[in-house]
Amino acid sequence: MKKGTFTRVLTYIKNSIGLLLVTLILALAIVAMTLYLPILIGDAIDLCVEGNVKIDTIVDILIKCGITVALTAILQWIMSILNNNITFRIVRDIRRDAIRKIQRLPLSYIDSHQTGETVNRVISDVDQFSDGLLMGFTQFFTGIITIIGTLAFLIVIDWRIALFVFALTPLSLFVAKFIAQHTHDFFLVQSKTKAEQTAFINETVSEQKVSIAFSHGDENLEKFDEINDRLAKCSLKATFYSSLTNPSTRVVNNLVYFGVALLGGFFCIGINPSMTVGNLAVCLRYANQYTKPFNEISGVITELQNALACASRIFEMLDAKEIEPDKDDAADPEEINGNVTFENVHFSYTPEKKLIENFNFAAKHGQRIAIVGPTGCGKTTLINLLMRFYNPTDGKIMIDGICTRDLKRVTLRKNFGMVLQDTWLREGTIRDNITMGKPDATDEEVVAAAKAAHAHSFIKNLPNGYDTYIGEDGGALSAGQKQLLCITRIMLCLPPMLILDEATSSIDTRTEMRIQNAFATLMKGRTSFIVAHRLSTIREADVILVMRDGNIVEQGTHDELLAKGGFYSELWNAQFVN
Repeated sequence: MKKGTFTRVLTYIKNSIGLLLVTLILALAIVAMTLYLPILIGDAIDLCVEGNVKIDTIVDILIKCGITVALTAILQWIMSILNNNITFRIVRDIRRDAIRKIQRLPLSYIDSHQTGETVNRVISDVDQFSDGLLMGFTQFFTGIITIIGTLAFLIVIDWRIALFVFALTPLSLFVAKFIAQHTHDFFLVQSKTKAEQTAFINETVSEQKVSIAFSHGDENLEKFDEINDRLAKCSLKATFYSSLTNPSTRVVNNLVYFGVALLGGFFCIGINPSMTVGNLAVCLRYANQYTKPFNEISGVITELQNALACASRIFEMLDAKEIEPDKDDAADPEEINGNVTFENVHFSYTPEKKLIENFNFAAKHGQRIAIVGPTGCGKTTLINLLMRFYNPTDGKIMIDGICTRDLKRVTLRKNFGMVLQDTWLREGTIRDNITMGKPDATDEEVVAAAKAAHAHSFIKNLPNGYDTYIGEDGGALSAGQKQLLCITRIMLCLPPMLILDEATSSIDTRTEMRIQNAFATLMKGRTSFIVAHRLSTIREADVILVMRDGNIVEQGTHDELLAKGGFYSELWNAQFVN
């Protein structure tokens, strides 16, 4: 276990220190009553042995026992409530911090981690952590106090028995520690394998249509069975080794009980008896109470090993490097015209694989810039750089003469309208999804934007029109309808710069022609970057950038590039001439 994991857990516990102190006081009271009960029983036994039995005395002892048991039960119930309160406060805080952290993580982290794994950390790992924490608060405090209190009472009754019990304590601790040290690694492997399984299930369910279309069900089952078998094996190992703790400590505990009974019996019936039968019964009870917490604590330690293994994974995400914050003096201009310049821009996702090198280009206000080229040439990467999803490794991107690193991210992104090939809709109404970029839009503005995007006709035919509730990722809407809603968002916001990355790829040809006309109107006076594979959609662009291997190999208008007979001409002929 990393030392930092335990330290981070403590920082969350500090937020509930008041409840923790109350829990500690209750634990002390519960232990005191638990230790007082054997004394009452011992007194009753001594009365019986002496033959001095009085009904009033026995009734008085029974009443005291009843009150003690009842108070102990009530205090334990209250302590359980407080323990739950502390645990789920901590879980709430961790999940809140995890979600906030995700909002501040760079896109490079999101791209390099499977969605299912991240979800598993926030949900499953935190749940497992809470289970261990709850058991720890419930049993750890009372266990430690019981051990100390019982030992103190044993010393008062007979210091020799107390010394014998204390002498065997290290053996129980050694056994528990030895097993706990070896189980943490098993639980860590188990947690990672669970995350892998969750990621695979998430991928399989979300891409089920593709799997069915390619008859890939058997392969998915084989891969799932392989992951599932690994999870079963590592879970079995973790559970098996952790389960050794309790029976191992019980062996030691039984030795303690046997030794106390033997010594106590000798002290009761020896030549010079120094202990009453009632005291022997109390000592045996205390010996059992003294050893019982070791079994419970060993179980707690085992569960905490699993909990801390899960906690280390969530804290690993919480400690991940965040997005580089905006500069204190970051610019926040009221108006942006849309003059964009790339100056000697270099970028690669990984240092060993270069992508964009020495990229230079200037887009003037109101120009329509089309970006074309084969798959993997860097078209989408340019969009990522423009939006500051990634920063250039070298060089600068300027907007109206201001480096994007010197602009506030919010300012930069609210001045870009972006429609991607992959649509994104959130759970909510149609209206909620359209007004995402302009929450204060009026109904008239929303309808006007939908009409401009040719989405109004299908929206009004929905059960509740603009108030129709849709599920995650658009629910039952078609791919084309989803894309029309994304286009409507942009029509509503009307930002000074546009990014269209295959924005009409899921729309039928007739509607696409209408959308292209709407885009033509929308793009007037706005700097527009159009990523396209279908070259017919960018014939009217002011400048066409032809990219290959991260570099601009040609640029010009459609007619100029065809006349050159270069790489663009090859792409055009490949799509249309043949």
